Amino acid sequence: MSNLDVRPSAERCGGEAATGPVRDLLTGRTVPLGESTVVRRLLPTLGRRMVGAWCFVDHYGPDDIADEPGMQVPPHPHMGLQTVSWLHEGEVLHRDSLGSLQTVRPRELGLMTSGRAISHSEESPRTHARLLHGAQLWVALPDAHRNTEPHFEHHPDLPRVTAAGQGLDATVILGTFAGATSPGTTYTPLMGADLTLRQGTRTAVPLEPDFEYAVLTMAGRTEVDGVPLDPGAMLYLGCGRRELPLRADTDASLLLLGGEPFAEELVMWWNFIGRSGEEITRAREDWETGTRFGEVHGYDGARLHAPELPALPLKPRGRVR
Repeated sequence: MSNLDVRPSAERCGGEAATGPVRDLLTGRTVPLGESTVVRRLLPTLGRRMVGAWCFVDHYGPDDIADEPGMQVPPHPHMGLQTVSWLHEGEVLHRDSLGSLQTVRPRELGLMTSGRAISHSEESPRTHARLLHGAQLWVALPDAHRNTEPHFEHHPDLPRVTAAGQGLDATVILGTFAGATSPGTTYTPLMGADLTLRQGTRTAVPLEPDFEYAVLTMAGRTEVDGVPLDPGAMLYLGCGRRELPLRADTDASLLLLGGEPFAEELVMWWNFIGRSGEEITRAREDWETGTRFGEVHGYDGARLHAPELPALPLKPRGRVR
């Protein structure tokens, strides 16, 4: 998925990780995506740039697209990151410059590692379900792997964890949760899990004390560590927890995201993650001149042009542990 902001700022990725448990409610902003989709951007946001290596979180829907084209994101580039496509309802057709063509369906993992350079498009199929609901997430690649060869993974069958009698069912998206490990490739210690709670559920899930965490409510009314959350709300939890209390007043679903605090300094601008302003400038030029990022075949429409660079120099920012 692309950042379609026509005036993207350079994000100060990294920021400070809380040294202990906190309860910080993150305020998202509404951003148009493509022709007819509107998303709630929860990362990066004011005061919080990353959660582990997770550096970008968009939540969209549920949207009634029965008489709409649905998601239509033209070909665009990525560098230095992984994209994670996660659906609760609907389908998204992925095409990329490697020749991948894959329909991603609810609770299937579409994982694209951009490495040094890739381009892709995302669209609702012409014949599509009535509702579209999901999240798009990015993971920053560490310096040792940011120039890896690009590749795409599709994992339709992911491990699940069921707490018998506790009203909890979890799908492991990335990393390890409650002893179950996703087949998706990761490059830093991190995890992501989709948690489904039945109405009236009161339970607690295990956490790693060295990880920082955040929870995004996808649907239903929940209470996370005593904090009420409505759909589309994200709560940053900090580090130092060994378990997380959860309560569901209705049938509900959550995304639990966590990881070891990311120590490197980054420049995040538009759809690129680099280590210097010069690197970002070269990437923009390569995309505009049609080199390095390849070509996406089969999308019915023109590719995106990169926005103009900001007047001020792009400088790396981050946390050092």
